[in-house]
Amino acid sequence: MGWKGMLRSIEAEGRRAERESRRRQRELERQQKQFDKMQELERAKYEVESYTNHVDVLISTHKECSETWDWQKVLSSPPPSKPIKTEVHEKAAKAKLNSYKPNFADKLFGRAESKREQLQLSVEKAKSEDGKIFQDACAEYSQSYEEWQMLCGLAKGILAKDTGVFLEAISKINPFEEITSLGSSIECRIINTSVVVATLKVNSAGVVPTEVKTLLKTGKVSVKKMPTSTFNELYQDYVCGCVLRVARELFALLPFEMVLITAIGELLDSQTGYLKQCPILSITIPRQTLSKLNFETLDPSESMKNFIHNMDFHKSKGFMAVSVVDLPLPN
Repeated sequence: MGWKGMLRSIEAEGRRAERESRRRQRELERQQKQFDKMQELERAKYEVESYTNHVDVLISTHKECSETWDWQKVLSSPPPSKPIKTEVHEKAAKAKLNSYKPNFADKLFGRAESKREQLQLSVEKAKSEDGKIFQDACAEYSQSYEEWQMLCGLAKGILAKDTGVFLEAISKINPFEEITSLGSSIECRIINTSVVVATLKVNSAGVVPTEVKTLLKTGKVSVKKMPTSTFNELYQDYVCGCVLRVARELFALLPFEMVLITAIGELLDSQTGYLKQCPILSITIPRQTLSKLNFETLDPSESMKNFIHNMDFHKSKGFMAVSVVDLPLPN
């Protein structure tokens, strides 16, 4: 082959290599597009699942409740045990140091002394580790002991029927944490050892979604405005579910026999054109009646019919202002 033939061969080989590189580049670009599409699909699934979960949480608040407090058991519970300082890590490190015997290579290259020094440093490090573990245990014990003292103090007051301690227990234990995380706040007023009045301030604007999100076959998220009737019914179930949850938590925490709950929401004042806080649901819930309900299957809004209550609700308009239930209370 002459020099021209060799040159053509080299050029052809270069073009083949270039074509292979371009093919590989196109393949990688195609894979990148697939990867981006997969990422987009995963993001879409996550967005829809988060939305669905949020709606589920809103309408299932009533299904969960804290365990019933046995205050007599709390009062008789022993204090937490004090931590005992141990030397587990230090002893293990010392055992390695004491059992160390330099081998032939250590002696030959003069590494025996440096290895002993390293093992000695390991002992000091292990000693510090044991000390840190003990300090952490002491801190945990201190916190546990304070909590035990606090709970025992509450138990004494509750068993003695001290209504002031009832309020203290509600404040310190805060059984409404999940509800307040959704945008609602609760205030309680003790009437006597059997009856408590609760005011539930709900926040529809920041809690209930105004859009409906679904995942299309194309992998994209469909976002549509939620119909007014659907929004209103969702909001109603949320409010009624929160009312049930408040009652359940109060009965689980303290020995009340009846709870009067008034839910406060924002309604448009047609005279001023501004939103104002109004009672939208007022209900009295006896412990005995509530204990007979199946919270897993009931409809929160429909369940209000089991109790004396005031609620004026329309699918098209939502809640209307109502008066607070006024019942004769026992002395």
